[in-house]
Amino acid sequence: MLYYIFSFMVSCGIVLILIPPLKNLAFKIGFVDNPQPFNDRKTHQQPIPLLAGVAIFFSFTITYFLFIHKISQKSLGILLGSLLILIIGMIDDWYKTQGKEFRAFPKFIVQISAAIIVYFSGITFKGFTNPFNDHFIVLPEFLQFLLTIVWIFGVSTVINFTDGIDGLAAGLTAISGGTLFIVAIVQSQQLSAMMSIIIVGSALGYLRFNKPPAKMFMGDAGATFLGFILGIIALDGALKQATVLSLFIPILALGVPIFDNIRVILFRYLKGIPVYKADASQVHFVLLRKGLKKGEVLLFLCLVNVCFGLISIILSLLGNQ
Repeated sequence: MLYYIFSFMVSCGIVLILIPPLKNLAFKIGFVDNPQPFNDRKTHQQPIPLLAGVAIFFSFTITYFLFIHKISQKSLGILLGSLLILIIGMIDDWYKTQGKEFRAFPKFIVQISAAIIVYFSGITFKGFTNPFNDHFIVLPEFLQFLLTIVWIFGVSTVINFTDGIDGLAAGLTAISGGTLFIVAIVQSQQLSAMMSIIIVGSALGYLRFNKPPAKMFMGDAGATFLGFILGIIALDGALKQATVLSLFIPILALGVPIFDNIRVILFRYLKGIPVYKADASQVHFVLLRKGLKKGEVLLFLCLVNVCFGLISIILSLLGNQ
């Protein structure tokens, strides 16, 4: 348990140390998110530095290798995949600083490639336990590949989509990571528990600068990276040798991002809007238009995610009996 506490403190501390100089650097090189009065998704009133994703990446990576004490195929796959996610995210963020939109297709290819690297490193959704005879059903390899890629890409995307108001993506990540940490402890999965508590530390350290009113943004680079790691944690933890019941554990742990984005996808499909096209249809924007303040929206959605997390933990305890 001391290892978990120390890893949390180190990951949080690295973010707190790195963000101030990165903030200064962002202003010097113009790597800032400028306000756009006629854009519903841009609710800030002044330029905000956009380099916190770099701090989050180094916080997780440094702490991971400090406390895992093992260079393995899995760890190298996670590192390489994460690096690709960070790089393509920063390119996307740089386009935003110039008032432009980076094309969706190159981002899609790189994010899928990162997920494929993770798959070939040995982190996969292999199958589930038959509830009637307790036999483990191994899925065909093509299904293992497809479900693994879809899950990692999907979680990366839904966390990124929640990054629309101050503190929300980081707050939901911290809650989801905390839920997966408890689930991993219940299931005696030490590696997943360590990764979970590290990502919680990184998210909470960043939240110090991103709570309303935000002084720093992590951009697509940081939000997609957080989702990428959460997807990996769930695959290598809650979804490893899953029972039918426990398949719902990671889905509920990420309840608010997943269910809201399912709603958004259906909304865009019915309206004939491309799924990848950014708009203000996410629940946090809807609540803002209803008259709630940013802090109220943040608190409400985090509390809802806590409720989903508690259900997830209960399912884990039931499945572990």
